[in-house]
Formats: sequence, structure tokens, C-alpha cells
Amino acid sequence: MTVRVTKIAGHKAEITWEPGDDPHGYLNSMVDGDHIESALAALGTTEGLAPDGESLAVLTGQVTELARLLERRAAALVVQLRDEHSMSWPQIANRVLGDADKHSSVRRMYDSGRRHLGR
Repeated sequence: MTVRVTKIAGHKAEITWEPGDDPHGYLNSMVDGDHIESALAALGTTEGLAPDGESLAVLTGQVTELARLLERRAAALVVQLRDEHSMSWPQIANRVLGDADKHSSVRRMYDSGRRHLGR
């Protein structure tokens, strides 16, 4: 994977990737549609994000769409951990959620990931 976030100076960063890193165009659409910008702004502060309710609703939609794609991708990665790397449920829960007792949560992620992958 050659997606890179490079800190340039102070509070500046640059995101770069190769075309092969984004075969479905998700990165490109999230950058072009200001979803990543909105998500980072929302992480930084909740004050003054948008001048009015409609703008805030648009921003919230952008953040939600990015979060939805990330949740789907995380679920697919859990499938990979289980099926390709034979990790146990407690191992995955510990690595992914920071708590080995949350194995039922990663099982739900696994089931969701399999559905999204068409398995």
C-alpha cells in the first residue's frame, strides 16, 4: 500500500496515493467531495464548523458517509484477520477493540464484512 500522509511543516500535511491503491475510487471521491476535509474539521472542533443549519447538515452527511465506508472496510479487514490469518476472536477483539472480552463485537463485524464481501 502506498497511501501516504506526509507532515510538511507545522500544521500542514499532504496525502498521496497511487492509482492502484484506489481501485474503487473511494479515496478520490472522499477527497473530491470534501468528506476527508469535513471529517478532520469535525475532529478538530465542534465550534464554528458551519455558518448555518443547512451547511452543518451537509458537513454531517459528509462525515457520516466517510465513517460508513470506514466501518465497512474495518469489517472486511476483520474477515481477513479471521479467514486468512486464523486469529481467534479474543485476539482480534484485543487488537481491534482493545479488549479481548469484546469478541462478540468482532464477530458482528465479521458477519457484516462477509455480507459486504458477498461471502
